[in-house]
Amino acid sequence: MSTPGALYRPFDELISIKILGKEFQVPKDNMLLRAMQYLAPENVAMGRFCWNEECQYCRVSYKATSDGASRQALSCKLMVTPGMEVVEAAAEIRYCLRDLELK
Repeated sequence: MSTPGALYRPFDELISIKILGKEFQVPKDNMLLRAMQYLAPENVAMGRFCWNEECQYCRVSYKATSDGASRQALSCKLMVTPGMEVVEAAAEIRYCLRDLELK
């Protein structure tokens, strides 16, 4: 089991998700926005996110499975699941993930 510190919920493995066409390994049992922070710690930490549903800067469209329907959610309240695919992301998220060379 990991000891990731106060930012992340404890996790015992990394799972695969896709963000805008690119596959990543992120901590299981964490919110999507925290998973994005795992991938780009400094940039997401500096983002204008409220982390409590008010700002709407973390809105995404995602598919729970590759053949599933696209749904909208706030990534600060959406738990990552294996095989999840983020197909659209708010401008603030795209900016914060700019170093990941997404589409």
